[in-house]
Amino acid sequence: MPPTQDHPSVNPSAGEAPSLSRELAAEINAAMEKQLNAAPPAASAAKPAIRGPRVVQAGREHRTGKVVSVGPSDIFIEFGPKELGVVERTQYPEGTELPKPGETIELVVTKRDDDGLFICARPGAVQKAHWETLEAGQTIEAKVVGVNKGGLDMEIAGGHHAFLPASQVGLDRIPDLSALIGEKLTCQVERVDKRGKGNIILSRRNLLAQEREQRKQALQSTLREGATVDGTVRKIMSFGAFVDLGGVDGLVHISDMTHDRVPPTEKNVAKYVKEGQAVRVVILKLDWDANRISLGMKQLQEDPFLTAMNEVKEGEEVSGRVKSITEFGCFVEVAPGIEGLVHISELDWKRVNRVEDVVRADEIIKVKVLKIESGTRKISLSLKQTKAPPERPASGPSGGKGKDKGDRRSPEDILKQDPAFRRLKAKAGRQQLKGGF
Repeated sequence: MPPTQDHPSVNPSAGEAPSLSRELAAEINAAMEKQLNAAPPAASAAKPAIRGPRVVQAGREHRTGKVVSVGPSDIFIEFGPKELGVVERTQYPEGTELPKPGETIELVVTKRDDDGLFICARPGAVQKAHWETLEAGQTIEAKVVGVNKGGLDMEIAGGHHAFLPASQVGLDRIPDLSALIGEKLTCQVERVDKRGKGNIILSRRNLLAQEREQRKQALQSTLREGATVDGTVRKIMSFGAFVDLGGVDGLVHISDMTHDRVPPTEKNVAKYVKEGQAVRVVILKLDWDANRISLGMKQLQEDPFLTAMNEVKEGEEVSGRVKSITEFGCFVEVAPGIEGLVHISELDWKRVNRVEDVVRADEIIKVKVLKIESGTRKISLSLKQTKAPPERPASGPSGGKGKDKGDRRSPEDILKQDPAFRRLKAKAGRQQLKGGF
């Protein structure tokens, strides 16, 4: 066939590539472009998407799936095509809302059975301890079977023994660990050494700290300053007592424990509260940033000072017991929990060098009320004002007629602090009083 425009000639002997017409080249290019822009075949579209990497936390695989069904004993979850998991319904304690079909939840894969079913558990839930699957970070239940020098001997499922250090038993130090023998404790696996004797180290402190933090978050929305709440005395210190309010501790300072004036010692605090005692307190101050809660007990009690003010009046003579003796005078209890000061200058008409020369501790004496200061809660008393003033000569030391008219000073003049009294008071404040000479 002679060469034409539509059929280009080919000369094989020449070794040259055949030449194409412009129309044929354009038709081939259009066909190739159509093939490239075509949709993928149905078989490729049905291929499942590639899953991302596994999420592993504390040595356990975490997976997110969709709830398929909720049965009377088990809950089934679908993680992907032909990948089913099951979690026991007992993993959700009473009061916890169960997941609903179609809901997405996160679970921890414990193992895979022979049928390819994933056995799962809730994150942080107590799991059955199996030696083959026991790993660090797992939360299990263990029984206290003994006490040793460093902590507790524990037993987990399968008869395996574990060790719980004393520092990891609780948030605070427990004096007598033997009281826990026979108890079942929820613990977290810290370390597993399956070589040799198979040592297992457990911890409980972190779990308790997490629970306390959860309760603290819940209490932040309910506790208010000025509210009255119930608590339990957790620990006694020399300066007060720590009270557990149900997940967070507050401090009742000794000054807010009673209206009485009590020196800050652990023995004095123990007179008013005991560890484990249920108490009712009022919230004085909340500082969540500094994690400080100030509590009070005396604010819920009747103030004896205000009650005594209805019975004790200025200018009256009352009877009281000498509670304590100092260099500058003595304190006398004129009403239950109410004490007043008899200054050394108000003990007698004559000069007094030692308070013990006039009064003794626990002695019942009669005193006169000179002044009551409600703001500072101070009461000034006088002993000499209950006695008749001594007789004095009318003129000079040689004698004569006449009697002393008595001390005509006002209570304000008597209580006025002269320079000598201020020096004596400052000296008494710097000294530490001791018995003997």
